[in-house]
Amino acid sequence: MAADGDAFDRDCPGRSVLGRIASRWGVLILSALVVRPMRFYELRDRVDGISEKVLAQNLRALVQDGLVTRTVHPTNPPQVSYALTELGAGLNHPLQALLDWIMVHTVDIVAARQRHAEVGSRGV
Repeated sequence: MAADGDAFDRDCPGRSVLGRIASRWGVLILSALVVRPMRFYELRDRVDGISEKVLAQNLRALVQDGLVTRTVHPTNPPQVSYALTELGAGLNHPLQALLDWIMVHTVDIVAARQRHAEVGSRGV
């Protein structure tokens, strides 16, 4: 284990945290829960394109990491909701800044990809 917490070191535990939080689904799930606690189907509908299996896997992992809570409400049938913990809520500003940056620069990145594809198609 990397004693100094160097995420560039392959043995650093921070790498697994980075992978979980910075994954496409992790960012979107955590960002969706900033608004309010949500039930599974609400998250599935909010995070367009995620399968139920992948959503369940990610929620399980985020709960395990202490970023999200899973609450079973005593109804018939039982209802389950997910919410950010205090630790998870602390990610709001960095994740929102990342999403804001992406929204501002998506056009530039798509244009760069197109330019690269054009150059590549000419065999340069």
